Amino acid sequence: MLKIGITGSLASGKTTASKILSHRRGPLFSADKIVNNLYKKNNFIKLLMKNFCILKKTQLKNILKNKVLESKKNLTKLEKLIHPMVRREMKEFTTLHKRKNKIFYEIPLLLESKLTKYFDVIIFIKAKKSIRLKRFKARGGDEKLFNILNNKQFSEKDKIKLSNYVIVNEKNLNTLKKNLLSII
Repeated sequence: MLKIGITGSLASGKTTASKILSHRRGPLFSADKIVNNLYKKNNFIKLLMKNFCILKKTQLKNILKNKVLESKKNLTKLEKLIHPMVRREMKEFTTLHKRKNKIFYEIPLLLESKLTKYFDVIIFIKAKKSIRLKRFKARGGDEKLFNILNNKQFSEKDKIKLSNYVIVNEKNLNTLKKNLLSII
């Protein structure tokens, strides 16, 4: 079994790249998808409400976003709740698909979370900061949050050193596909 980790900076195109790479080649684990599913679970919602002193379930993500904007310590606190749950799901996913030839993992903070030892190949999706900020804003994000999240990540230089392949995603979808398929 070949375990392929796909990572990249914020809004670099990891999800698109992961779908292209895994299509008809093997199952895809998405850490972002796991996190989105966590926000739908009552136990997780209660845990967040308790840890961040939130009184109402409504607008939970917006309240958390504001708390992160107020203090970077809140982002660290949130990550300490979420990351162990994502890792548990990742281990279950690996066990479930252990007989597959290739398994793909899309993990935004793969390198920062010191997960490199779990993967045979690491692919880093790279894009200029200005392009990533534009993409982030197009999805409804704001510049201050982008900068907070972006500053929590390793520099591109460090990510490149820790990766087996670097794919630049600054043009169009066809160029991205061509670059990804060249490493397969």
